[in-house]
Amino acid sequence: MDLIAEQRGQMIREKALDLGFDDVAFVEAQFLEREAETYDRWITKGAHAGMDYMARNREKRNDPRLLVEGTKSVVVVLQNYQPDRNTSQGDEFKISKYAYGRDYHKVLKNRLKKLMSFIRTEVADEADGRFFVDSAPVSERSLAARAGLGWRGKNTNLIHPRLGSFVFIGELFLNFELPYGTPIKEACGGCTRCLDACPTGALTSPYELDANKCISYLTIENKGEISEDFSGQFDGWIFGCDICQDVCPWNWKARPHKEPDFNLRPTFGKMTSVDWKALSEASFDELSKGSAIRRAGYAGIMRNIRFVGSVRK
Repeated sequence: MDLIAEQRGQMIREKALDLGFDDVAFVEAQFLEREAETYDRWITKGAHAGMDYMARNREKRNDPRLLVEGTKSVVVVLQNYQPDRNTSQGDEFKISKYAYGRDYHKVLKNRLKKLMSFIRTEVADEADGRFFVDSAPVSERSLAARAGLGWRGKNTNLIHPRLGSFVFIGELFLNFELPYGTPIKEACGGCTRCLDACPTGALTSPYELDANKCISYLTIENKGEISEDFSGQFDGWIFGCDICQDVCPWNWKARPHKEPDFNLRPTFGKMTSVDWKALSEASFDELSKGSAIRRAGYAGIMRNIRFVGSVRK
């Protein structure tokens, strides 16, 4: 790697951290052959459940150069969203930590936009590219792992050695070379806490997730009714689920985030089970404004509340 690439990488890294990202690394844009084979097997099994979009654009998902023509490098950024250990969110119903505060798509995209502007004006006149935050067919965890930002844990999440797995991932596709990171060694060892803790058996084996059984899928992406086969297994989760991450020792060591936008909204923290059950559509629209919880929609949230509440009387 030449000196220019090293200098550019250092400038981008410093700016990314200055903008508030918690870590950043670079990976060469190339075909993710090993990951593509694993992904194809996962799709063939039907483990993506009703998320049909996951089966589309597989070629682009596993090769950044096909998604954005001319891409040579991918800047991968991480944003910690691990809340303070004392954070409490009500008396019965629970929502995933990633939805506690402002919609992460907006927070990360705003910072990536600023980073792209900086690169164009201060780093490389010829710079061109696009940025993504969970909004395109991008194999983000694979790219992050290849960049050396962590490893894919047995719960299938990216685990950063310092930040844990409660991290948002963003990518910036660029048309010039950078100093690329190297993958780090997987460090789950013999631990199976995530597999043992999953109440629905969604983690069918290490590094294998069946979305058909995953509480996060069933309460967010799933548009149908929830099977009674899962009755009594949701443990109060009405939007997403953090069980396989909460039990991970790497998250016990991680420090809480410092981003005010990701703090638990006071309105969420004050919601009791009575409040949730009595929620009107208009109230939900106000409650979910600017929040990722809007993804499930009012009908989806009320379905989840009915399902969980029916076994928690």
